[in-house]
Amino acid sequence: MELDTFIHQLHFDTEKIFPPDWEVDWDDAPLPYKLYRGLPAITLSAEVPLTLKKREDNLNPSLDELGHFLWYVYGQTQFSQSPLIDGAKGENVSFIQSLRRFVPSGGALYPNELYVYVKLDDAPTGIYHYDVAHHRLILLREGNYDNYLSRSLGNRLPISDCFCTVFVSTMFWKNFYKYNNFSYRLQGLDAGVAIGQSLEVANTMGFSTQVCYQFLDRSINHLLGLSEQQESVYAVIPLSTKPIPRTGNEKKDEIVFASELCREVPALNHESYNRSKRVIDYPILRKLNEESMFETTQSFAKLTNNKAEYSFGSDMVLLPFTECFSYDLASVCRERYSPGIDFTLGKVSQTQLSTLLKETVSFLYQNDLDDTQGHIENRLSLYGSFYNVEGIPNGAYSYDYGTHALRKIAEGDYREFLQAGLTMPFVNMYQVPLCMHVVGDKDHLKGTFGYRGYRIQQMEAGILVQRLSLVSCALGMGGHALLGFDVNQSDELYRINSKEKTSLIEIPVGSYRPRAWLRGSLQN
Repeated sequence: MELDTFIHQLHFDTEKIFPPDWEVDWDDAPLPYKLYRGLPAITLSAEVPLTLKKREDNLNPSLDELGHFLWYVYGQTQFSQSPLIDGAKGENVSFIQSLRRFVPSGGALYPNELYVYVKLDDAPTGIYHYDVAHHRLILLREGNYDNYLSRSLGNRLPISDCFCTVFVSTMFWKNFYKYNNFSYRLQGLDAGVAIGQSLEVANTMGFSTQVCYQFLDRSINHLLGLSEQQESVYAVIPLSTKPIPRTGNEKKDEIVFASELCREVPALNHESYNRSKRVIDYPILRKLNEESMFETTQSFAKLTNNKAEYSFGSDMVLLPFTECFSYDLASVCRERYSPGIDFTLGKVSQTQLSTLLKETVSFLYQNDLDDTQGHIENRLSLYGSFYNVEGIPNGAYSYDYGTHALRKIAEGDYREFLQAGLTMPFVNMYQVPLCMHVVGDKDHLKGTFGYRGYRIQQMEAGILVQRLSLVSCALGMGGHALLGFDVNQSDELYRINSKEKTSLIEIPVGSYRPRAWLRGSLQN
């Protein structure tokens, strides 16, 4: 299959990307975390604080602080057991157990892994894997690799000033075993959610960050010892106690090649375990990953700021301006919940909606995609179908961050329309007052970044999803991200086809009732 055809079907005609005889082998499922064998380990403190505070000095953070950061970003935080009722009368009941984290993930499969390049006073300098199962660091490669890493990033950042660099990778098999080729869409979104949580935790703890989507893939994977047939890094996030300049000491005339860097350090052949006895090949995912790789820093590019304003008529609703909204991140992380069928219809105030939209879109984060100050709204927008919102007629709207207003697209109750668009009835849309959609360019940034643009767009959408989830929880509501919806139908509702825009993900938001399940915190 041609890659362009695959990406089109992945987004607009998903049934065609599944083999007709596809069946999930549940008994041979991989673990939701990666395990290394026979390597040195540093156990991180299990005494994780119940709240996170901003550090007040510029001294090098401690190993304990790094452990707290990693646990709040991607640690195992909760065990849950939910009933699964089979039969009209409920006579057959089984139970589903899962280990959960503070970030949502498609099917709770967590296809991403975290690696860290650590330079702390109380740990050997080197490359580590974050062992989620045991909350510890596994030493993969000892030594200082500032120069190697800096060149892999195009000499754009002062890596020597950063106490830690986080690598977010994707292990293809971890959710391919269930979702087959559709997993490619999930993997970018899941990586974005992890990036979004990293930004939230780092900001709360007082760390400066920059998200690097552009790097020399093979040299980074080589440094971490990853097999590119199984796993590849999607994003690199340096952490510093000092402000990270948007443009570092970039040597524009120096061209760096991944192949040359790989020859500078020996290959790693560490043994890892994933439990599956039979791993099915995923040729399309491998081909997309290979086509997305940058072999030289000449491939690095910048998006032009061509954000257009689209008017759908004179109907606008100016939203009330609210004071700066703050919340306790640790508490919200513990309370965050994806309601699914547990939504209950309730009234939403204009203040709640105003705060939700403004706080989701207004945040800034440094990245290497363009020359702006980190405005994600230059590339992504929020649209929504609203019902039972105080002072706002039921209908479909786009949110204009610049004017902090809603632009009316179509008036009416679209809950039945949205319910019919679900591929699986995971949510009762009749009980949902706010159905949000993240909207982006239909070409998935391919014109600038090639096939790499698709996963970049998905990651940025994931960042917005996580931000929306946290803010909705802080406002007393829940959000449930969905990919099982009819994209063509949503694009028709918002009249964005002619604008070369498309819906990337759907997030119903509203109040909910507590679920009947057993859950327990894994926090010490």
